[in-house]
Amino acid sequence: MASVMLKNVRVPANSANLEEARSRTFDFFKMVCRSIPKIMDIYNLDDVVTVSQLRSIIASEFRKNSHVTNTKVIDMLLFKGMEEFRNVVEHSKQRHHIIGQYVLAREHLVQDAGAKDQGMSEFLKNFYSSNYF
Repeated sequence: MASVMLKNVRVPANSANLEEARSRTFDFFKMVCRSIPKIMDIYNLDDVVTVSQLRSIIASEFRKNSHVTNTKVIDMLLFKGMEEFRNVVEHSKQRHHIIGQYVLAREHLVQDAGAKDQGMSEFLKNFYSSNYF
């Protein structure tokens, strides 16, 4: 099952221009979106998140780097994304890793930490707030 999804996953050569890097990014995004139902079956995520919610979470992860225009940086991000995808598909992660990393909103983590910050020094509050992202 994992080998079927991974047969097209290769480390890309360096992109010649921004348009080629953009095309590779869209192709990778489409491949990830097509594999979401299988991933949900592998990790039994049906009770936690829907396919459309997981797709929008993944799309937001891609949008975080939409400002990048350097082709070498885009290629590096694609490589890291493909490695992460490979780890997910090959079941190198456990269910709670997927839920914590992709399903839970990062805002909830920051809000929960704000409740715990009462009684802490200003230095620790600044330290913890800078390391949540």
